[in-house]
Amino acid sequence: MEMNALQRYIVRRLLGGVPVLLGISLLAFLLAQLSPGDPAEIMLEGAGMGIPSAEEVASLHAYLGLDAPPYVQYGIWLWRILQGDGGMSFHLGMPVFDALLARLPVTAALAAAALGWAVAGGIGLGLLMARMRGTVVEALVRGVTQVMLAAPSFLMAVLLILVFGVWLHVLPTNGVDTAQGYILPSLALALVTLAMAAQLLDSQLRDALASFYAQTARLRGLSEARVLLTYALPNALVPVAAMLGNFFAAVLGGAIIVETVFALPGIGSLALEAIHYRDYPLLQGYVLLLGGIYVLVTIAVDLVLARMDPRIVLGGRE
Repeated sequence: MEMNALQRYIVRRLLGGVPVLLGISLLAFLLAQLSPGDPAEIMLEGAGMGIPSAEEVASLHAYLGLDAPPYVQYGIWLWRILQGDGGMSFHLGMPVFDALLARLPVTAALAAAALGWAVAGGIGLGLLMARMRGTVVEALVRGVTQVMLAAPSFLMAVLLILVFGVWLHVLPTNGVDTAQGYILPSLALALVTLAMAAQLLDSQLRDALASFYAQTARLRGLSEARVLLTYALPNALVPVAAMLGNFFAAVLGGAIIVETVFALPGIGSLALEAIHYRDYPLLQGYVLLLGGIYVLVTIAVDLVLARMDPRIVLGGRE
């Protein structure tokens, strides 16, 4: 009975994500249509043909299907999606889903590394602030996290490149030829979320350590460290896990700026290419993949949170 309820919840969430994905893809298509530039002209100029003639542009329009009205183009794309076909990329000349899936492993590895930094650093600093409450160490760590929160990812990326790539020459600053290539970009992505996780965990631990069950544990003679790790931490981790799950989904959707700064061949940099070449099928496929990943990850996060805290009821009903 419980498994059936779980299955119904998952199916309901998946079905609820379908209109959201379609709405996002329609918005992306409309924005691409309204943006300046002609895909056919951009492709012909990029092929080294100089300024293309009107006949050449019209011929390529017909070949790409761009001579049809926008609503017809979107309808054709939608019909192909229902058949599992994302269409052909204009500038790559290959199926859209093949192009996206070829780039996805790089972004997935980047997201996993960034999540690792955020989990380890966020929980570690949060525990340190809670354990060293009222000391100079807590004030120092809190100040560091405030600085990390104030610095955007692209600025942290530039600073990391300067320090570890230009000055110290210890880590690569572009490409992912080795595992070391993921260190700096994943750290640049994770620092803001790491600081948020640390401060959120510290706030949750503050409430948990002042709760009735923590006071009862102290009356039983348990040490403060054991009260912190055994009783307070499991309860305080639930909102932190929710935030980190959303962060992972967002990074998987494509860390465009960081991938561009570090020259990583991920789906974020591929989306920039699609925007540059007005590659409508590739851009819509990217948006659809991004939305699908976000829906799946948020469902997985809900299931993990329900497992962590039995008080959470999936679907909002007993």
